Amino acid sequence: MQLARVGATAAAILAVATVAWAQKPDFSGSWTLDPASAATAPGDGAALGNGPATVKQTADALTIERTIAGAHATLTYKLDGSDSRNILIGSDGQPADSLATAKWDGAKLRIVTKQELDGRVVESTQIWTVADSTLTVETTNARGTQKQVYKKS
Repeated sequence: MQLARVGATAAAILAVATVAWAQKPDFSGSWTLDPASAATAPGDGAALGNGPATVKQTADALTIERTIAGAHATLTYKLDGSDSRNILIGSDGQPADSLATAKWDGAKLRIVTKQELDGRVVESTQIWTVADSTLTVETTNARGTQKQVYKKS
């Protein structure tokens, strides 16, 4: 009887761990903005830019490589909710330091970024979801919410 209880407990723990792991999708791949969603992205405000972007994901980090206005940028986010520093391009085209936290919310990845621009702190939140070969990123900031859809290339 004791052995059956231990076996059932071990099976339950394994099932919960498997479900928890399965809820975290892999965003890795080369992604291109769907032209139909480009209209909702003001200027170059699209999460991954308007050109192709490469996303690499490990258990610990998400790395985005993209080109914006001819400049190559690499952004890395720790996936454990701790702070990640990146250099973003500000609205004036100048590099700006940013501080971000990325953490899982079930199958969604939430990235909150704070950046100082013109003496004020600007905050934005991105929610990443993926289904098949479609990546959706909803970005909310002071200008509202924009939704960009990317196709895997």
